Amino acid sequence: MKDFSLKKLYYSISEVSKLTSLEQYILRYWETEFEQLKPGKNRAGNRIYTNKDIKLILQIKRLLREEKYTIEGAKKILSDLPLETNSGGGTEQNTDAVKNVSNRSVKKDLEEIKSFLLYLNSTLETERGAVR
Repeated sequence: MKDFSLKKLYYSISEVSKLTSLEQYILRYWETEFEQLKPGKNRAGNRIYTNKDIKLILQIKRLLREEKYTIEGAKKILSDLPLETNSGGGTEQNTDAVKNVSNRSVKKDLEEIKSFLLYLNSTLETERGAVR
């Protein structure tokens, strides 16, 4: 991810849109979907994004666009991150934390699928025995 620190304290929605290659309406929508994304507002009521907000937006973008998570899946990943990572800590730490949470989530899903398949298999075996 890009490092935006030391350039500006605050960015407008149009600047963030250009920096992240995301349309403004997507940024506004993500604010409603991801509780962690809460840009402030200036006196005129315009959104102002911090470096932390931009890092979070890029993380959400990566989860949704590159890793193909659903919005619900990305929400779960972000909510499972440690608090310091969730608040925009180091980029490498964020990536590692997301990978760890992703791996745990995938492993849990696979275990549930395996359990379900074993159940189906035993049910089929029972049905086959009853038919014979």
